[in-house]
Amino acid sequence: LGDIISDLNARRARVEAVELRVWTHIIRCFLPLAESFGYTTDLRSISQGRATYSMEFHHYQEVPKEQAGQIIAKMRS
Repeated sequence: LGDIISDLNARRARVEAVELRVWTHIIRCFLPLAESFGYTTDLRSISQGRATYSMEFHHYQEVPKEQAGQIIAKMRS
């Protein structure tokens, strides 16, 4: 569980809750869509193939200035 939360934090996720259910942990978080690409593969690797995830759109949010500059530079090149 700790490795999964660490990976989410590295992807700029905001963890809202960790719920313990019978034989299962549920992590509720907000994750920027740009950071979710490749997550399925990484999650399977971290969890040895035992974890799954689902996502749904929640809200738009302004991109941090540092990332905005990188996106603009990439688009211009």
